Amino acid sequence: MLFNSIDFAIFLPTVFILYWFVVRFNLKAQNSLLLLVSYVFYGWWDWRFLSLIVFSSIVDYFVGLKLVKQSSKHRKRILLLISILVNIGFLMYFKYFNFFVDSFVDAFKMFGVEFSARRLNVILPVGISFYTFQTLSYSIDVYRGKLRPTKDFLAFFAYVSFFPQLVAGPIERAVNLLPQFYVPRKFDLDSATLGMRQILWGLFKKVVIADNCAPHVDFIFENYQTLSTGSIILGTVLFAFQIYGDFSGYSDIAIGTAKLFGFRLMTNFRYPYFSRDIAEFWRRWHISLSTWFRDYVYIPLGGSRVSHINAVRNTLIVFVVSGFWHGANWTFIIWGFLNALYFLPLLLTKKNRKFTNEISEGRMFPSMGDGLRILKTFLLTCIAWVFFRANSFEHAIDYIRHMILNVDLSLINDEAFNPFITDLWTSIILLYIVFMVVVEWRNRTKDFGLAFDMTNPHTFLSKSYRWATYIVLMIIVVVEMPNKALSFIYFQF
Repeated sequence: MLFNSIDFAIFLPTVFILYWFVVRFNLKAQNSLLLLVSYVFYGWWDWRFLSLIVFSSIVDYFVGLKLVKQSSKHRKRILLLISILVNIGFLMYFKYFNFFVDSFVDAFKMFGVEFSARRLNVILPVGISFYTFQTLSYSIDVYRGKLRPTKDFLAFFAYVSFFPQLVAGPIERAVNLLPQFYVPRKFDLDSATLGMRQILWGLFKKVVIADNCAPHVDFIFENYQTLSTGSIILGTVLFAFQIYGDFSGYSDIAIGTAKLFGFRLMTNFRYPYFSRDIAEFWRRWHISLSTWFRDYVYIPLGGSRVSHINAVRNTLIVFVVSGFWHGANWTFIIWGFLNALYFLPLLLTKKNRKFTNEISEGRMFPSMGDGLRILKTFLLTCIAWVFFRANSFEHAIDYIRHMILNVDLSLINDEAFNPFITDLWTSIILLYIVFMVVVEWRNRTKDFGLAFDMTNPHTFLSKSYRWATYIVLMIIVVVEMPNKALSFIYFQF
C-alpha cells in the first residue's frame, strides 16, 4: 500500500478511528490492532511475503529470550549467528543471488571460459532490506547486553512490522521504538497536529517534487547522447532532487503517521543538501542507515581509532557495503566507493567532524564561504548520483563523458526537450524546487520543513499565513497527484 494512494487515504483514518475510539483504553488491544493493520498494509502488495516477516520475528524473538539465559559466550555466538544467518540469508537469497551468479559467470568470461548458470525467477519482497536490519539490530543489542529481551511477543511483533516505517524506514532500533509498545499511549493533539503537517510536507516532496522530476530524469538519462551539456546537467540535478523528495518525503510521511498513533520515530533526514562537506552530508542523509552501519559495522571493525591503513579499510568497507545494501548492481557499489573517496581526505586530515554546528545559525542567508562549500558538496553528490541512477557502469561513464564533452552549454536542447516545455505544470518544477529549498532553509533548525517555530519572531508566521500555506500546499498536492500513484524509489531496496 502506497502512502500517496487512495487506498492509504482510506486506510489511515479508518485505523486512526479504531485505534483512538475503539481500543484506546486497552494496551494489548492497541498493539494487536497495530500488528493486524501492519500485516494488512504489507500484505497489500503480496500476502505471501508476510511469511518472511513472521518467520524473522519468531526467530529473533526466541533468540533474544535464549541469549539472556546463556552464560557461555560460545553458545551466545551460535544464537546470534542463527539470527544473522536467517535474516541475512533471506536478504541474500531474494536480493543478491542473481547478482552473484551473474558476476561469477562474467568473471569466468574474462578468462575465456563460457558457461551458463541458472538464475532465480523471484520477486524482491518490498522493504526486505529495512525490516531485516531492524530485527537484526534487536538480536545484536541483546547479545551485547544493551537491551533486555522482551517476553511480550505481541509488542515485539508489532515493533518489527510497525506499518508507518515498515517498508522504507527509518530503520528503528529496538532500544528506541520497542519500549513505546510497553506503555499506554494517550492522544496528544499537539503531536497529532505536528504529524499532519509533517505528512503534508512529505506528500509535497513526493508528489510535487519527486514525481514531477521523474519523467524529466527518465527522458534525459535515456536520451543523453542526443542532448546538450546543459540538458544533461539539468537531468543530474533533477535526479538529486527527485531522490531526495522521494525518500525524505517517505520518511516525513512515516514519522508524521507514527505521531498520529503516539509514537516517536527517529529523524532520518536533516536537510542534507545544506551540508558543507561529504562527512556532514552523511550525518544528514538516511541517518538511520548510516548510524546502523556505524554502530554495527564501522565501530566493531575499529572505526577511526586504528592505524591510517585500517581506518581507510574500515571506511571503504562501510561505504561499499552501504552501496551494496541499496541494490544488486555494480553501479551502487561504485556509488558507495566514490563517496568513500570523497570522505577519506576528511578522515585522514581529521576534518570529518569539522562541521557539526548548525549551518549559518541565526543568519537569514549563508555566508559566502558556507555557500561555496554547500555548492561544492552538492556538485560532488550529484556526480555520485549519476552512478546511482544509471543502468550500468558503462551507462554512467558515458553519461558523464557526454556531460563534459558536449560543448553546447545551452540549458535546454529545444528539439529534444520540447515535450516538457509545452507542459505547463512540469515546466515549473524548478519553481517548486526553489520553494522547497527556501522553506527548508528557513526551518533548517527544525525536524521538517513545516515545523514552524512559534516563539522565534524571525521565523514565526501568523496563524492566517500558516493556514494559507497549508491550504495552498494541499491544493498543489491534489492537483499534482497522478491518476495512478507512483511507487517510492526506495521500495526496490
